[in-house]
Amino acid sequence: MKIARIEAIPYAIPYTHPLRFASGEVHTADHVLIRVHTDDGIIGTADAPPRPYTYGETQTSIRTIVQDIFGPQVIGLDIFDREKVRQVMDRTIHNQVAKGALDIAIWDAIGQAVKTPVHKLLGGFTDSMRVSHMLGFRPAEELLEEALRFGEQYGITTFKLKVGRRPLALDIEACRVLREGLGENVEIYLDANRGWTANEAMEVLRQTEDLGLTMLEEPCDAKETLSRKRLVERSPIPIVADESVPTAGDVSRELLSGGANAICIKTARSGFTEATEILGLCTGLGVDVTMGNQIDTQIGSLATVTFGAAHQATTRKAGELSNFLDMTDDLLADPLVIKDGRIFVRNVPGVGAGIDETKLAHYRQD
Repeated sequence: MKIARIEAIPYAIPYTHPLRFASGEVHTADHVLIRVHTDDGIIGTADAPPRPYTYGETQTSIRTIVQDIFGPQVIGLDIFDREKVRQVMDRTIHNQVAKGALDIAIWDAIGQAVKTPVHKLLGGFTDSMRVSHMLGFRPAEELLEEALRFGEQYGITTFKLKVGRRPLALDIEACRVLREGLGENVEIYLDANRGWTANEAMEVLRQTEDLGLTMLEEPCDAKETLSRKRLVERSPIPIVADESVPTAGDVSRELLSGGANAICIKTARSGFTEATEILGLCTGLGVDVTMGNQIDTQIGSLATVTFGAAHQATTRKAGELSNFLDMTDDLLADPLVIKDGRIFVRNVPGVGAGIDETKLAHYRQD
């Protein structure tokens, strides 16, 4: 069963409100839908979310690399020859989101070909994941209102608070307001998106040590090697590497250098194949992992829960799966549902990302 054609379709769907964080802000999901067509008529689907302020990729660069560089080299290969496809992609450096989407689309096609859900092919540990919701830059009382609403409406009890602002008091206040308003049974963790220095991060941890925060993600730039190592050594909670670890090699570097002691896995930038390698590396070393969010659409969130539910280690913490709720619309024909704080995998062959063709026609930009 060979790859016959690859599509890279640009589309844009507005968010209900701007999402703001230390490394940038977004108003529209200007993504790329990747489709891998086989000679037997199967279509594997994935979503590629450009994040130029984090990885340097844009909607245009993803389309170009998939259509002009990867496409001509992988067309004609068997969909089961994933290592051959990976060898092609590895000849081009960076472009992790483009690579990840193509990998997921091929896995989707494989699952359909063997008439098996991909979460079963990956491990099949369970059928759902607990949901963590991301809270962006907003006044503290608005953050609390949003968290309470999501808790009541969707049963979510874990929240990731975007921090990294100056003055530090803005974020410290947000932590305190959330803890006081949500109570002790709700998990709160932080993501600074490299917005602070390591020393600023240590000061925030000092001033919030009584709040029961569980993790701090990317407190500073990983290039701040010595200070970040000191932060990891002194922090009372895990320091999670995220955008600094898009590949298994990057994970090895950060763990061995002492730049992190927990890892965020994002299928949007690693696909399923490299995510499996990263997970194996972390479980072998006894390092905690989380499943992260690339401000994903429902298609991307479905990919995350497909991988996360497949493995025991990735289900121990709530996955970041709910930011599609910040979008005005989506492309999935059968929308995701959050029930009692969980999202379930699709028990259908492949990943289950069936596309509403009418919506795609409306939002596509080519």
